[in-house]
Amino acid sequence: MRFYSTKNKEYIVDLKTAVLQSLPPDNGLYMPTQIPELSEDFINRLSKYSFQEIATEVAKEYLEEDFEESQIVSLINHAINFQAPVSSLDDQLHVLELWHGPSLAFKDFGARFMAAVMSRLAEGSDKRLTILVATSGDTGGAVAAGFLGVDNVDVIILYPSGKVSPLQEKQLTTLGQNITALEIGGTFDDCQALVKQAFLDKEINEKYMLSSANSINITRLIPQSFYYFEAYKQLENKEEVVFCIPSGNFGNLTAGLLAKRMGLPVSKYIAATNANDVVPQYLQNGDYTPRPSVPTISNAMDVGAPSNFRRMEDLYGHLWEGMKGDIVGYAYDDYQTRDAIKEIYDRYKYVMDPHGAVGYLAAKAYQKDHPHSNIVILETAHPAKFLPVMEPILGTVEVPERLAVLSDREKVAHSLSTDYDSFRSWLMSK
Repeated sequence: MRFYSTKNKEYIVDLKTAVLQSLPPDNGLYMPTQIPELSEDFINRLSKYSFQEIATEVAKEYLEEDFEESQIVSLINHAINFQAPVSSLDDQLHVLELWHGPSLAFKDFGARFMAAVMSRLAEGSDKRLTILVATSGDTGGAVAAGFLGVDNVDVIILYPSGKVSPLQEKQLTTLGQNITALEIGGTFDDCQALVKQAFLDKEINEKYMLSSANSINITRLIPQSFYYFEAYKQLENKEEVVFCIPSGNFGNLTAGLLAKRMGLPVSKYIAATNANDVVPQYLQNGDYTPRPSVPTISNAMDVGAPSNFRRMEDLYGHLWEGMKGDIVGYAYDDYQTRDAIKEIYDRYKYVMDPHGAVGYLAAKAYQKDHPHSNIVILETAHPAKFLPVMEPILGTVEVPERLAVLSDREKVAHSLSTDYDSFRSWLMSK
């Protein structure tokens, strides 16, 4: 498989370059030169396959030129060793639970797959691979867990000070070994800007072999497409299937669009956001205007300039009409989100985190005009990761043991400003 830059389709690289370089030199994003299409027979027989077998078939379409089939099978069985079950609230409203991995967030799929692929591709290099990643909450924890102890790889995680939940912060800052946390005095967008600038810094790239674990890296999107096929498989009624995605940097939704292009019969995608609603606004009026993010209780979606919007544009040839034909957008504030968390529990006895609750609101809004649709809401993180939000609404929320053990661990993080020169100086001093 070859990949081109969204800023220059003539700039084409192989898988190893796209994965380990993360960003093209022109600051575009890598996209596959062609999106493979799975056979109709495979789609119709999804129920015959395990999740790991489905993931292997999808992954082979992207990796088979660089990995032997046995290596792909081994990679998938190691990386995707947990499930993505669908829980039905009622006959037409379903929840895809993506929090059954080690960090209890959907990003475990991407982080573990990426760690396995990168580790193999980086073999034989004379430099250690350094993963530079910005997080608005869950990416950092998943990347830390996925890369912890991986040979010849160091991880540097940038997160916005005071804007991730306490347990999310502990997941980033307590593991040690090859994981380093930088607490940035700004927003996620500031963290993301620092990462992107470092990738374009020639001197930094001479010192480090840099790669990213954000969804700017194409190997984050490939495994995120797996669970759309898995969710579709689990639905009894496969008519008018709609996926509702709580969205921040829009990697998850972009992965869903790739699944559709690969042959998954999806009627519509719903982009559900909090107050950071630049994409829903674009879908309504064709005007894309990034702006500084604002903090909300659904913090992993606090992104004012979503990187993957450029991939979405590329998929639709920069045609607004095409994109809005496949995607509809809705946005909700914190008051509505809190009310939704309570409503979901009162009506269904189901505990849904703040991000999923935004998805629920969008799904219910879409359902008013499309009463026969079968909507799958992506529940992207375990509600226990957001206790300061959840407990005032629902009371005590059960905390899984793997999160509970973090509470007494000591936080270790380096504090930096949003100034690139300070960040650059810190990197060059290591």
